Amino acid sequence: MGKYYDMHHTPTLMSNEPKYILFFFISIIISNVPVSIVFLFLTEELYNIPIEKWTESMVGKWLQSIGVKEQYIKKLHDEEVDGQILLEITEDFLKKETGMKSGPAHLIITKRNELVRMVHKVQGQHDKMHVRNAEKSDQRTAPSKGDSAISTAKKGKLKRHSVQTKMDSKPRPFCKSGSDFTYVQHNVLQPESGPIDLITPCHEYKAFTDAATLDCPRIQAKLANEVFKFATGCINIRSNGTIHFGVMDGQDDSSYVHGEIIGVPIQKKSWYVDALNLINRSFSTTDTELIQQCIRPPEFVPVSRTDNEEERYVVEFDIVPSISIVRNKMFSVRLPNFRETSNKIELEKETIYCRQGSRTTPVDANVFYQGIQTRDAYREGQEQAQEQANPEVCQDLGRKLIMLVTSGKKIMQKEKWYILVTNRFPKKDLDNINFLLNMNIFCVFDFDPDSKVSGLCQEYDKHHAVNVHFMQNYKPPSGMSIREFESHLHLFEQISWIFCNGRSDFKGNEPPCDEHTWSKTRRTFLKDCVSLLCKDILPKGTFLVIFLLTSPVETPLLNTFYEFFTDMEGHEDIICISESEENFQKWKSFALGSCEEQTVNDSSVVGMKMSHINATLQRIQTTTIRAAKLLPVHFKGECYLEKREEEMMCSLEILSSNQCEDTIPEVIDSQKEDIERQFYLGGKVTWMNFWLAEKKYVGDLIHRDAYHEVTNLLKDSRKWSPDQLHIHCINIYHHPGSGGSTVARQVLWNHKKELRCAVVKTSYSVNTVSEHAVKLWKYEEKDPQKSLPILLLIEDCDKEYIEDLKNELEMAVYAHKIPHGTVCFILLSCRRSYSPEKMCKASPLQNVSVTHKLSEEEKRHFARKRQTLEQHFSPEFILTFILMSEEFEHKTIATYVKQFVEHLLQDIDHASVVTQLICYVALLNTYVQNSFISQSHCEDLLALSVKIKNTTERFRQHTFEGSLSDQAKLVFIHLRDEKTHIQSIRIIHPLVAKEILHQLLGYKRQQSDLALELLNNDVLFEHRFGREDYMKFLRALFMRRYRISRGDKSDSLFSPLIEHVRKNEKPEKAIELLKEAYKRFNKDAFFAQQIARLSYKYENFEHAEHWADIAATKQPNNSYILDTKGQVYRRWFIAKCKAVDSQVKTPENTAKLIETALKAMECFEASEKAAVEDAETMNNSGFFATVEVGCSLLELIFSLRMFSNKMNGHSECVKYLVTEHIPKEIEKPWKDFHYKLKSLQATMQKSLEWISEDLSYFQTDISADEETSETVELKIRHPKSWLVNKSSVYGKFFSNVPVQYQSDPAKLTPFSKRMIINRLGGGNITTIFCILDKKDKKTEEKDKKTGKHDEKSREKEKDAVDILEEIISLYPKNPAGAKMDQVDIVNCIASHIALSTASTHSSKLAPLNDLRRLSRQFPQDKSRCMASSLFLSILLYWPEEHDNDDEKESKYETILSAVDYLQPVYWKKMKDIPRRRRRIYTHFFLGHGVGYDKFVHKSKIEITTELSSVSEKRLRWLHGELFRTPEIAKMLKRVSGWTENGNVYLEGPKKKKLPIQALYVPSVPYGNENVSFYLGFTFRGPVAYDITVRK
Repeated sequence: MGKYYDMHHTPTLMSNEPKYILFFFISIIISNVPVSIVFLFLTEELYNIPIEKWTESMVGKWLQSIGVKEQYIKKLHDEEVDGQILLEITEDFLKKETGMKSGPAHLIITKRNELVRMVHKVQGQHDKMHVRNAEKSDQRTAPSKGDSAISTAKKGKLKRHSVQTKMDSKPRPFCKSGSDFTYVQHNVLQPESGPIDLITPCHEYKAFTDAATLDCPRIQAKLANEVFKFATGCINIRSNGTIHFGVMDGQDDSSYVHGEIIGVPIQKKSWYVDALNLINRSFSTTDTELIQQCIRPPEFVPVSRTDNEEERYVVEFDIVPSISIVRNKMFSVRLPNFRETSNKIELEKETIYCRQGSRTTPVDANVFYQGIQTRDAYREGQEQAQEQANPEVCQDLGRKLIMLVTSGKKIMQKEKWYILVTNRFPKKDLDNINFLLNMNIFCVFDFDPDSKVSGLCQEYDKHHAVNVHFMQNYKPPSGMSIREFESHLHLFEQISWIFCNGRSDFKGNEPPCDEHTWSKTRRTFLKDCVSLLCKDILPKGTFLVIFLLTSPVETPLLNTFYEFFTDMEGHEDIICISESEENFQKWKSFALGSCEEQTVNDSSVVGMKMSHINATLQRIQTTTIRAAKLLPVHFKGECYLEKREEEMMCSLEILSSNQCEDTIPEVIDSQKEDIERQFYLGGKVTWMNFWLAEKKYVGDLIHRDAYHEVTNLLKDSRKWSPDQLHIHCINIYHHPGSGGSTVARQVLWNHKKELRCAVVKTSYSVNTVSEHAVKLWKYEEKDPQKSLPILLLIEDCDKEYIEDLKNELEMAVYAHKIPHGTVCFILLSCRRSYSPEKMCKASPLQNVSVTHKLSEEEKRHFARKRQTLEQHFSPEFILTFILMSEEFEHKTIATYVKQFVEHLLQDIDHASVVTQLICYVALLNTYVQNSFISQSHCEDLLALSVKIKNTTERFRQHTFEGSLSDQAKLVFIHLRDEKTHIQSIRIIHPLVAKEILHQLLGYKRQQSDLALELLNNDVLFEHRFGREDYMKFLRALFMRRYRISRGDKSDSLFSPLIEHVRKNEKPEKAIELLKEAYKRFNKDAFFAQQIARLSYKYENFEHAEHWADIAATKQPNNSYILDTKGQVYRRWFIAKCKAVDSQVKTPENTAKLIETALKAMECFEASEKAAVEDAETMNNSGFFATVEVGCSLLELIFSLRMFSNKMNGHSECVKYLVTEHIPKEIEKPWKDFHYKLKSLQATMQKSLEWISEDLSYFQTDISADEETSETVELKIRHPKSWLVNKSSVYGKFFSNVPVQYQSDPAKLTPFSKRMIINRLGGGNITTIFCILDKKDKKTEEKDKKTGKHDEKSREKEKDAVDILEEIISLYPKNPAGAKMDQVDIVNCIASHIALSTASTHSSKLAPLNDLRRLSRQFPQDKSRCMASSLFLSILLYWPEEHDNDDEKESKYETILSAVDYLQPVYWKKMKDIPRRRRRIYTHFFLGHGVGYDKFVHKSKIEITTELSSVSEKRLRWLHGELFRTPEIAKMLKRVSGWTENGNVYLEGPKKKKLPIQALYVPSVPYGNENVSFYLGFTFRGPVAYDITVRK
């Protein structure tokens, strides 16, 4: 137990009275308190706060200390059990409401009761000690009758805290107003006192709690009795004095101490004031006026309380016997008492009283009068001495103000945040707030309800963007992260103005209220708000709280100080500024309840006028509101960008044409070298780098060749042409570390006077960025059609974000009716890539590559620059530049980096915590791109937080850097978040990080050990600030796979760390790491999924099954996790199949295999269901996997001897699978699978149909940079080819065709026909149209160019025709007269249409009218029609040129009906997925022919052009470029129509308009125009390409 009583770790009960600490320990030992309770009681955080004020987390810590299981602690936390609830809960509640077992429930209640008993016992013993100490130091007078102590009845009514720290308190300054002062309830005043120097007042205390509840006459009699007795004693002894009502004086209530501030409820203040009217009755006529001058009216000092019950005051009467009033006089008094028998006030006999020590006692008049002249002379001398005292030395308040506001740095930092707490601003002071406008204010706690109408908020809002909030807005919604919450409130971007006491102009229900109501209704909001700011948003040391007192101080503002003081753990970063001494004194009196007077005085500036504060602080501010930014305008001039308007466009970092011009000389001289070194060390380029180089303060920056390429593309994009797009995209693909970001920013910097330039903050939504970009585009421009283009830089974000932004901007430009040919926005995308040259080649007019390889010209530039830098910096300070100048050539760089790290690590202390930090950062930087660790995390790891907290040194950064070793100083580069200004560190380069990791670990330690150590480091994991970033990086270390589409070097199955461990160490180590990560991340289902994947990778299938089950249990509706579970069984099934390959397969030895395969299919079916129900993603892997496993299972079943060797074995197997028949050989071995196996065919058919429909709707040619972040195990690169193949396999197994029937289709059953059709590729509409792709497109294109047509090509074309003819021959010769299923009708019609594309002269081709008659068998209720049925109806009924008007109208009605039903089906398939990921697929285009010839299949168009990439192909399709080639223009027919309100309609239908969807919305002209376009046919309905206005 000794360690629990360590004086250095134990908080004191009364911090200023050390002798009570010893008693505290003794009392615990005597009380036989259990060790666990003692440990709890000495935990500083819990001890310092009353139990009922404990938060849910504090309750959790206490539960943990008494041994309660984590699951119960979490449950109680979820149930929001705080300290107040803890004191009230019962054992039944714990068992019934939380499901807790009896044991832990009993334990909690027992330990709770022990805690409460111990607290009361220790507190009571301590209070008795406090009383005895007071009695020893000063003798007390006997208590007055009737009010000596609190009555027994009253004791029960006074609510006590379970644990309450009683701090010493000072009395209200003598003769100062009580309204400017506040007492804290349960704090303790010094003991009662007698005369000291006659000027220092005597003090007497009265509890007065009983008397305060009486009626007016009784209160006044009691009050006058005590006041007159004390006053007479003080006046006669000639001493000043104060009598306090509401302060404990009794001894018989052991729960209170002498001098403890209790306060009394006041019924009416006038009763207390009017009590002095009894002076006329109690004193002689000659003395009355003199006594009235000596007894001052009562002061009502408010008492601050932790509860929200009735208001209480300490009522104080000051006695001032000035010598000019009392000289040579002795006063007697007749004390008033209220007689109950007579029910009136009666007077006691006349008595002379004198203050002796702490008592007021009667004295003999004759004896006392003899010393009166001596007392008068002494009093007169003391008064004169006080008047002649030297005036207070005038402080240098200006210097003090500067030092406090700048934390001793003499210049105001841009990176420092300020929190302002203020109340009502006088009108004269609103003219002097420029210093506030120039400060980096994070938020304002404003207690002025009229501030938005006539106060500080209104004035501030004229210059800055203000977000108005209330305190309750600072409660993050459930499930929202802190980063998300910051974005939600626009924190760090725009000032948050928090109205703390309502808002008078607000239409909602937020009225201002009085102090008492505020304490009851709003104080909790204040506490939560301040706690969130100090504990989750702003790290200690990054902000300063300024209390700016501009009007009388009220209790809510004082409470704000208490909350900040508590959550900031001290007064260090809190300052107070007040012009009024009175306002300050009230604030100070409250602050003294928490900290020392010297501390308060040192951190306060009192007496400076607001105009003086304004002038003083503006001198040290690096920026001013007058230094406005400039933007270029269309007519080659410039306009001012107001600060407020800039802040309203917070999603853009706007680059002005005069960027950095307001930098003051002091900053340039002190920081230019550091800025340059930081850049060449590997830091990100800043605008200041460009400005310093431009102004020749530092050397020039190198322009790489790519800069000139981008500049040329930019120049070309601005040229007017009729084909010019409103939104132009330029992509920079760069090797990591090759300077791509620098190139992109150089382009912006050098075009800032020609274009409006900005960097997009991709943390904001596309909608927000688009809105702000359009606002910047239009800002101060008269005509949007002549506005300068906006150049937007978008760095390191996925293709989807850029596409969405492009679409939003296109819609905005469309709305402004900008004519074609004018570029409005240029999107400059800068992305990492390991194959930038390949990307550049794919689209040379749009993409630029930046590689490590230098051109000859670049080599000369780099060589010259390197020589210059080496003259100023040591090689280790320009390492990144040296690596670039060596072109990152592998061998050269590897040697250089190895030598650099070897030299660096010489004599390093491997055991030091700094070296441990280097290892951690190196591990993250090696495996997680752009990772870092916040400086706040590092300080905690290095145990600097206590040092920084307690030291008087305010330079936090200096303290941190001073704690680093020489090696750490060289390898760490310091980063600063541009938005929050929070600092962090990383290794100067990933190659250095990798080499450090290698050399520091050596051969003794493995990377898995270091990763495990990092994972289990509680200090880093539990640190609150920067937690989200740290958790993201730590999670990525174990979870994030490499993806080429995201700019990584390669695709990986697991995270690079796990890949390294499984390949270079042991797979078991990798699994162990993931298991630890699973536990560390609160048993995250996705870690369980990774463990399952890694386990089946090494064929540990039982282990994989276990973890897949865990993942699926936690995330039962996640299609990706369910897919992984299916993959476990699929891989297991494949492994089992391989194991029996060499054996003769029997029903017995294949039973387990079938069971595993069926389990896999069951999981995949669950994945299918979850995927379909998920509205935000589309994971179709379950459908593909179901078919894959089904085909493998069929292959296994058909390979059994009983099915493979018999004459009719195949037929027997098919009969078993599709009928009720069960062969005897398998009846018993497969008894558990018969039902599932008989549904196998239907399951596979369902999945094939779903895949077919999905492929019919949407495009499958996804480019590399469009791959989604979700990953599945089974990737199908060419889904249409896969579908053709699997449909054929499926049909082959189920087509049971006896030899004698093969030549006569009429003898085949419908099922057999359908399976044969599947085998041939006619089983669904997708595979039917895929038959057309059997032609070799490249050969056909070659033939068209050369005029030749080789034999091989003719054979392939013949294959397609023969196959389609064979399929058609399996359908009835008169299909219109036959009864067929809807699926068969669709396939039959589609086969004819496909055949017409391959050969219009085939004898098997039925007339179109026959197909139309066949289509009438589709359900009349269109809602029961398949999408493919409706699609074919549109094709079949598309009107011919020779049709008469009635025939056309009839056909249009059919088409319109089909389109109406296709639309909702399309949106259901689309879900909420962005269109770019689910692009509609066009099957046919309208041509010039008649009948079948009027439809042109898409394959015929694609073979006329060969494009290098999917992206380029899509671009040319959408923008209409392909349709302008003569070959295609000749092939397709342009139709007429019109536009109306942005919609396109086809010319033709008379009764009802036929809407045609425009695939490229920006091509739709503004207003109502006559247009022409090409017509495509999709599963959404007809679509329009290349829309052109008809002249």
